[in-house]
Amino acid sequence: MSVLDLFSLSGKRALVTGASRGLGRAMALALADAGAAVVCASSSPDGAAKTADAVRALGRDAWLAHGDLADASAVARMADEAERVAGRIDILVNNGGTIARHPAVEFPTGEWERVLRTNLDATWQLSQRFGRGMLDRGAGKIVNVASLLSFSGGITVPAYTASKHAVAGVTKALANEWASRNVQVNAIAPGYFATDNTAGLRADERRAAEISGRIPAARWGQPSDLAGAVVFLASAASDYVNGHILVVDGGWMAR
Repeated sequence: MSVLDLFSLSGKRALVTGASRGLGRAMALALADAGAAVVCASSSPDGAAKTADAVRALGRDAWLAHGDLADASAVARMADEAERVAGRIDILVNNGGTIARHPAVEFPTGEWERVLRTNLDATWQLSQRFGRGMLDRGAGKIVNVASLLSFSGGITVPAYTASKHAVAGVTKALANEWASRNVQVNAIAPGYFATDNTAGLRADERRAAEISGRIPAARWGQPSDLAGAVVFLASAASDYVNGHILVVDGGWMAR
């Protein structure tokens, strides 16, 4: 097998949550460009329809699935639909997530629970569900989306920080159990990307300047900057990479 062949996803079937826009859309298209068919999942029935159309334009099969990641029953139904349309899931990308910003002393309990259910519980539920099939087949890739806040505390986002620390931990825990059975579980930790989740930060001139000034690459990330990372972690090129948190941050953590 040539080096380039190691990165091919031909014949593989992927499920990407949060695929309607931003990082999820970019990763779904990257997987398709590398050869994978993709189940594009979002919170609403047609939320990822444009992404699915873009996948098909690349010559790959695409399907839709939907469910509120904060609702365990809806997540289970989404997983059922993904398996019904795709037949099996070789690659799971747990990207879908949410954030809430409040000072810690005022943080609403309901918001805390919603963020943890969406970012952590759904990642665990889908990993366990599709991990079973991967283990039975003796092959599979799970790519979780962590964050720079898997390593630091952030400001006014305690629930998001807690969830992303936990995503990093679950990634390592599953890798410990499943690596010997040829199922690789890893994560990507994006830095500061220009997406809906960071709109508030980018609108705050002081915070935006502070963040931009620390990024050695001298720019915020674009969703397409994750294409290489997700294809690497979803492909045979990463068969001996287990429990790793791959930071894609323009050098932020090195500063």
